[in-house]
Amino acid sequence: MSGIIRYDINEEWAHSGIIEAGDFVYVGYCVGNIGNTIEKQIEGALDHLESRLKIVGIGLESVVQMDCLFRDIWNIPIMEAVFKKRFKGSYPVRKSIQTEFAHRGGDDGLHFQLDAVAYKN
Repeated sequence: MSGIIRYDINEEWAHSGIIEAGDFVYVGYCVGNIGNTIEKQIEGALDHLESRLKIVGIGLESVVQMDCLFRDIWNIPIMEAVFKKRFKGSYPVRKSIQTEFAHRGGDDGLHFQLDAVAYKN
């Protein structure tokens, strides 16, 4: 398909981590600092997102939409505090979802993941 570029391809998972389609960039499965506090996991997921966006030459300011997945949805205020610091007023549209991750769970497991859409012009 012309106009679609796939990056960070994982054949084992049958997954593309980044897809550039026209003016939009889709980024999936951003996680980080698994096993740490929820705040550190949110920071780590944003670090992961930021590093992936750099691959296509953009940054967090280009993010327009995010899906935020939580093991415990009551951690939203912690995410909001981190987002205020990292996005500096240029907030994306977002939705927050509680889920059981198909990943190592429990206190030492995954508690936060994000997927994002960014605009590249």
